[in-house]
This record gives sequence, structure tokens and C-alpha cells, in this order.
Amino acid sequence: MHDPDRSPLNPLPFVVWMLAGPVAAIELLLSLADRGIIGGGLGFTWRVEAIQRFGFSGQIFDWMVANHFYPVEQMIRFVTYPFFHASFTHMMFVFVFILALGKMVGEVFSTAAVLTVFFASAIMGALVFGLMLDDPAWLVGGYPPVYGLIGAFTFLLWVRATGQGSGRLRAFGLIGTLLGIQLVFGALFGGSNEWVADLSGFATGFGLSFVVCPGGWRRALALIRQR
Repeated sequence: MHDPDRSPLNPLPFVVWMLAGPVAAIELLLSLADRGIIGGGLGFTWRVEAIQRFGFSGQIFDWMVANHFYPVEQMIRFVTYPFFHASFTHMMFVFVFILALGKMVGEVFSTAAVLTVFFASAIMGALVFGLMLDDPAWLVGGYPPVYGLIGAFTFLLWVRATGQGSGRLRAFGLIGTLLGIQLVFGALFGGSNEWVADLSGFATGFGLSFVVCPGGWRRALALIRQR
């Protein structure tokens, strides 16, 4: 029997709003500043200043490594850069992905597990970006941790396919499609090296899921052995 009091929309796990809320709030302030609604005559500089203060810089990272000096105000960039974006459109894509993927992963994983996947993917994405590349461009935006959530979602599909005895490679269809789109856009319009951070985020999210998923490594290993 249909429950007339039941909402037609499934509520999002609270952890999704913990991540998506700051992303949207920060972009709202920066967008208003871009238009001069807040910040006065210098409002248009807020985004650049925010990126320089909170974005991840491979050059700054190289300087820290070379000098064996890791100040907190620089290390914090590893976890702040996903919340600052180059534009409103940039933020909107990330926001939608967090809502969609966060819901699917958050309904299975615990709050702590989702946060672990998100921030570990952000950190690893920036770390690999800084170590592998000599790129002066700033790394900003939530795509690396979003790809981490894609990795966690891929893990869930992979576990289900393993349990059902169906094709496990199909679980990697989403990441394959997204990377293919990135390559096409990069070839047509010129791309950045951010894909390095994105792919690292995906690998981190997928790998961590073996540990943080319900039942942990033992459950995943049991499914693999059954297969």
C-alpha cells in the first residue's frame, strides 16, 4: 500500500550535505564577489586570492620537499583545494556528482567511511599531481575526491557483480566513460594535467573501499574467493 506521507524523494545521507554544503556556500560567496555584489570594488579579486591561499600548488609542494619544511598553512592545501573552484559551472558539476555519488555510496558506507574516501582521494590526488608533474597550474576543485567516490561506487558494483557471478569489468564502465570524455575534450579544446589527480583519486577510492566498506577486507576477500 502506498504511504501518502512518504516523500517521493529519498533523503540524502547527512554526510553528503557535509561535503556538498561547503562547496556550494563557498562558491556562492565567490560568485557574488565576482559580480561586485559583495566585497566592494575588490570583490572580483576574491576568487584569485582564495585559490592562491587554499588551492594546491605543485611548485609550493616542490619547495617544501626540497627544503624538508612542511608548514601547516601549506599542508592544509591538500584538504582545502576541493572546496574552491575556478567558476560557478566548475562547482556545479562537482556539486551534482557529490550529491549523486555521495547518496549511492553513503547509503552503504558509514559517514566516517565516506569522509575517509573523500579526503584520502583528495590528498592522494594532489600528492601524485605534485610528485609526477612539474605543472605551474593550480589544482582546485572537487574532481579528485569525486573520482574517489566514483572509485567507491565502482567497488560496490564490482562486489555485486562478483557475488552474482556476472561480468566484473562492467563495473568499470563509468570511470572508462568519464576518462574517455576527458581525453576527447582535451584533444579538441586543450586539456590540463588534472586527469592525473583524478585518476589517482579514483584508484584511492577503489582501493580504500576494501578496508572501509561494511564487513571490511574480509567480506571483499570472501567474495573474491567464492568467485
